[in-house]
Amino acid sequence: MAKIRITRRFHFEMAHALQGYEGLCRNIHGHSYHLEITVNGNVADRPGDPDDGMLMDFHNLKALVKTCITDQFDHALMINRNTPAGHSTAWQDITERLIMVDFQPTTENLVTYIARLLIPLLPEGINLFCVRLFETENSFAEWYASDNEQADYEGLPEIIS
Repeated sequence: MAKIRITRRFHFEMAHALQGYEGLCRNIHGHSYHLEITVNGNVADRPGDPDDGMLMDFHNLKALVKTCITDQFDHALMINRNTPAGHSTAWQDITERLIMVDFQPTTENLVTYIARLLIPLLPEGINLFCVRLFETENSFAEWYASDNEQADYEGLPEIIS
């Protein structure tokens, strides 16, 4: 059987602020994020089965990422709950979509977080290969499974919205 990678692209709008950062990004600002999720595994070799010749139905990958990533992140504000602003209840007065996380919400940290969210939800035999997140048209961060250990993804903090 051939080992194959498939990739699906996604889009969401999200705001964040980088607490303590010395540049403009310390202020609340937003991005039009472009997300690419690549999974790999063996192509199904089951003649007569509707999934014959597929690694994973693109529709199923889309539904999975939509449910746990894009539906949660789109038009949300993400801040670090450990910052002084993270302890304020005033955020709930300005947005219904608040995501408080235990890390600085940089693109680099977001790709790791997205990987941690997806890994336990993938079907058996399907592995997360790569997460690529574009913050702008020219700037992105990548997470590769080959660069990371599975143990790094235990104890995932929950999204609080």
